[in-house]
Amino acid sequence: MVFFLEQLLNGLNYGLLLFLIAAGLSLVFGVMHLINLAHGSLFMVGAFVTVGVAGWSGSFWLGALVGVVATFLAGLLIERLIVRSLYARSHLDQVLATFGLILFFNELLRWLSGGTPLFSPTPDGFGGAIEFFDGFFYSRYRLAVTVASLVVAAGLWFVLAKTRAGMLVRASASDPEMVRHIGFDVRLVGAMVFAAGAALAGLAGVMSGPLVSVEVGMGEQVLIIAFVIVVVGGMGSIQGTFWASLAIGLVDTLGRAYTPVLMGGFFEPRTVASVAPSLSAVLIYVLMAAVLIARPQGLFAR
Repeated sequence: MVFFLEQLLNGLNYGLLLFLIAAGLSLVFGVMHLINLAHGSLFMVGAFVTVGVAGWSGSFWLGALVGVVATFLAGLLIERLIVRSLYARSHLDQVLATFGLILFFNELLRWLSGGTPLFSPTPDGFGGAIEFFDGFFYSRYRLAVTVASLVVAAGLWFVLAKTRAGMLVRASASDPEMVRHIGFDVRLVGAMVFAAGAALAGLAGVMSGPLVSVEVGMGEQVLIIAFVIVVVGGMGSIQGTFWASLAIGLVDTLGRAYTPVLMGGFFEPRTVASVAPSLSAVLIYVLMAAVLIARPQGLFAR
């Protein structure tokens, strides 16, 4: 029971981090109809900047602040110099251009870091574990990440659903011509959405730093899963992205924890050790295939 609860909380924690990444991807596609393969690279940039600034200053919180601001500014710069010219072009052109950005960021950070994996310090006061009940301990930092991610998700929903800024974003996604006619600059809205999405990815990188090794290529690992989430939840749907992120996080975490246990009753340990990791990694794609068969537009697509 303790093991199951721990994996359940790990799955929720992972799913909420995935939401921060996938939400930006979904927003950018929903508003600008842009396929951005470089989104995972912004996650990586946020993690690297945080580690670098935290190592230089000795403060994780300063590193986190600079990491989020840096990814926001990087998003503005990328949108202005590269992405803006891609809106009216085909998805193939968008894929090729943003794939080039992946290569650029990977080589830049490899040059700056020397290609060695780095490790972000756990912020002061969040080390160790909390005892919920007798025999069940859970990481204080993971719990803080879960709460912070929920707060960010709630704030994003509030901004998009309850504010004039959110109304403008939704209007720009559904009828950009009308938005132009009433005097708003749709290109500026698109730039701010792209930068906000970059900052969300950067925030996920900031919070992931103490949990995983910070290394070149870490962005591509999460990008594929983020695309799976957007497809499952429905392109452009933040609500769908949230619930799909939780589902993918739970399926992936529980699958990796329990697939070896279930296979152990039928196969030799040697076979389980070689097959179980690959089999558990496939589960999220099985879920995606099942959703697409039942509802090709995604679970919450309009």
